Amino acid sequence: MVNVKGKWALITGASRGIGYLCAIFMAKQGCNLVLHSRNAEHCQHVVDEVKALGVEAYTVEAELSDMAQVERMCKEIDEKGTPIDIILNNAGLQIAYRTEYLTTPASDYDISFKVNTTAPMMICYHFLPAMKERGFGRIVNTTSGIDLEPEQAGYSAAKAALNKVTRDLGKYYEGTDVTMNLTDPGWCRTDLGGPNAPNSPESALPGVLVGAFVDDKKCGRIFSAQEFSGMTLEEAVAKAEKQAGVY
Repeated sequence: MVNVKGKWALITGASRGIGYLCAIFMAKQGCNLVLHSRNAEHCQHVVDEVKALGVEAYTVEAELSDMAQVERMCKEIDEKGTPIDIILNNAGLQIAYRTEYLTTPASDYDISFKVNTTAPMMICYHFLPAMKERGFGRIVNTTSGIDLEPEQAGYSAAKAALNKVTRDLGKYYEGTDVTMNLTDPGWCRTDLGGPNAPNSPESALPGVLVGAFVDDKKCGRIFSAQEFSGMTLEEAVAKAEKQAGVY
């Protein structure tokens, strides 16, 4: 299992929900953090909490539907000299639930793909070269298990695309100590999932994070977080490493 103490992780959507829980969890493992939200002030309370746990941390901001802001955020991290070792692309957007799904507007796809596919991949592309040069990197892209629901077509399609490009790109890092995998938190009671979801945000841990700790040089898997609910991190990572190299 990877020891993340002293490493740096970028967590998108870290101000609340599962992103916030991931920040606290990683800090308890000794991992330093770059915490993203649309407004940096929204993450300041998280910075204060994780610093109290003895790690370094700071905030960055970007609207993920605006690629210029995403690029500026990545360059800001570079300018601070922060070596990003781990990326947790947690942030996502469910644009709408269209009961009248045959009237789904094209804008649902446009916005969903920008936030859920393009932005996380631009972040991956930016930091992967340095990861490869240093010989270590862990990328975990958050996907969704939504299926057969045309009411959520934009979101579902964007997450399916994220699965594909993560797997495709991961092929070129298979067998190295830079890995790219996916996680599906399950339907959780977050701002995105809504109050009627069957799972608490806490149930997604440690499953949503196992991709940051696996040490088997495999890429392209989807780790279903609910399958690891209630396990210790060590138990979850051991189970994750038994999964096949591709999904």
